Amino acid sequence: MRCEAAVTGIGMITPAGLTTESTWAAVCGGRSTVRTDPDLAGLPVDISCRIDHFDADALHGRRLARRLDRFTQLALAAAHQAVRDAKLDPSAWNAPRVAVVLGVGSNSLHSYFHEFDVLNQGRPELVSPLALPRSVPNMAAAEVAIALDARGPNFTVASACASGATALAVAADLVTSGACDIALAGGAESGRSRMTVTGFHQMHALSQRTDAPHLASRPFDVDRDGFVLSEGAAVLVLERPQHALRRGAGQRARLCGHACTSDAYHPVAPHPEGIGVEHALRTALEGAGLAPGDIGHINAHGTSTPTGDVAEARALQRVFGPEPPPVTAPKSILGHALGAAGAIEAALTVLTQQHQLIPPTANLLRQDPDCELDIVTQAPRAAAFGAAISNSFGFGGQNTVLVFTAE
Repeated sequence: MRCEAAVTGIGMITPAGLTTESTWAAVCGGRSTVRTDPDLAGLPVDISCRIDHFDADALHGRRLARRLDRFTQLALAAAHQAVRDAKLDPSAWNAPRVAVVLGVGSNSLHSYFHEFDVLNQGRPELVSPLALPRSVPNMAAAEVAIALDARGPNFTVASACASGATALAVAADLVTSGACDIALAGGAESGRSRMTVTGFHQMHALSQRTDAPHLASRPFDVDRDGFVLSEGAAVLVLERPQHALRRGAGQRARLCGHACTSDAYHPVAPHPEGIGVEHALRTALEGAGLAPGDIGHINAHGTSTPTGDVAEARALQRVFGPEPPPVTAPKSILGHALGAAGAIEAALTVLTQQHQLIPPTANLLRQDPDCELDIVTQAPRAAAFGAAISNSFGFGGQNTVLVFTAE
């Protein structure tokens, strides 16, 4: 018997929109959100995918917003959305049976950048007492629990750019094991700090197309040259199916299989043949009780890096044969939100399955012959399928694969 977790709510904040609905509409529209970023002025790479019109003071109140770093502000907003979408009332739920598991790729450099500057000016007395509690990675999950009175298991998962997806896998295990009835799970990150951008640029990981930002992120394209940093948050409400049924909750999908593996190969480069990815794909399918032929859609990690896209494509080709299911790569539109990316794309995979509509991949002008996949481009593609996969990978050779099915 498969162990399943019901997805009963989704909350999203991305550069494409401040809600799940607006993000979905924009992703289906297929237009990149990459733009010149004034906060990065003067750097060799000054483009990003940033969230506009996000008013943390209005959403959280000025006092609370001031206590939170941006990644936590985003996480808390997405969590509130998800709980409302699931039609849950935190004042009425069994708080010790509600878990929070969030993925964060790193601690926030937004706060540290300012505080280090103050310290380097020889003014330690002016360093904010909030500097540490505002920026440590676990604060996103902690602040969500405080705000929503979730008193069950609470922790942060860090597996680089797979963090958000790994958090969902861990939360699904908590739910299906009976450790909790409800889990708020996902990821949050704001990777637009000047230090983060500079670090990735020095590693030659970022796209250099600063003269044409909207064309910069182009997964699986022969002319791809790196990813574009982004920010965002997504939280999914996972419940034991019996718990959801008892309270009459609508179920968007079931998370019925997952796997986390390691390449054990290199600190930043993927295994060139995608061996760890293949292992994760096969293990997740086995856990879901499905065969490769049962999968009707793949949400690719697709970062737009020369080596990463080929490694992923090779793994997909070995698992799914010469005609893999239709693929989309949302980072072409949303950029790479690091620790939040896996959660955002898991949410998009659920929506794709619900709507039976696969969003397009932007900027795929000439497909790399080493990436022989059926990639959806130009416009959304209607498709009938009952199961879909979302891939997420990260530095250190971290691989997480999630399998979603219809209720």
